[in-house]
Amino acid sequence: MIGGLYAITRETDDTAQLLREVSAALNGGASAVQYRDKSGDAARQHEQASELLMLCRRHAVPLIINDSLRLADLVGADGVHLGCDDGAVREARIILGAQRIIGVSCYQSLELALAAQETGADYVAFGSFYPSTTKPDAPRANRVLLQQASGVLQLPIVAIGGITPDNAEPLIEAGADAIAVIEALFGAPDIQATARRFAELFIAETED
Repeated sequence: MIGGLYAITRETDDTAQLLREVSAALNGGASAVQYRDKSGDAARQHEQASELLMLCRRHAVPLIINDSLRLADLVGADGVHLGCDDGAVREARIILGAQRIIGVSCYQSLELALAAQETGADYVAFGSFYPSTTKPDAPRANRVLLQQASGVLQLPIVAIGGITPDNAEPLIEAGADAIAVIEALFGAPDIQATARRFAELFIAETED
């Protein structure tokens, strides 16, 4: 359900630019998109999420909403991603139903991931693996955590935090099913080509 390049949007009030960037990422091979907007502007969030959902539908790629269960339900998104303060998996499942995706941030904790799996999450995310411009002070996760998690979890594992096409491969080898990226993708001069580089890492791993 979740695997490969997991593209997380940058916050912007330029909806047209946002759609161009995400379109380029999708054309390059992004297999999931997460809409992330911390502005608190409900009208903008609704407009952008709705537009992104239509774009993702055309590419048969899921749109997941960061943090906001209400927004995910309101626009009919494919799922929601929950942080430690964003509500319980069981509550999200009741609201969104059985078919939609629920992801959970587990930071550096295998225990949180096991609990998320037990309560019905569809994937978990660990990080930050490298220095990140989005969350520069975030504590570090390591490859050992990915190796341990891949041995005991029966759901996809997402790695996040400062990941680039040049440092992603060790994380994939350690057990990451997906790589979540913001700046290394949407800050790149050629978003489509960069997305393709990320996507090709998973093709190479499958072939190996």
